[in-house]
Amino acid sequence: MARSLNKVMLIGNVGNEPEIRTTAGGKRVAKFSVATNRSFTDRSGQQQEKTEWHRCTAWDRIAEIIEQYVH
Repeated sequence: MARSLNKVMLIGNVGNEPEIRTTAGGKRVAKFSVATNRSFTDRSGQQQEKTEWHRCTAWDRIAEIIEQYVH
């Protein structure tokens, strides 16, 4: 089976302070949520805005960067 990489870019607002922990194996883990907004016109012609929340998990060096810079 071939390996593949999926890449996602979320641009939004962090919902709360990241939760940082270390696993029993010594790996750093950061869990946080990001809110993204989208605007659209519904069928009746009214402008609508919808906020979606995304739960994110980052590991190792990325978790360390999040711990340092995301507040």
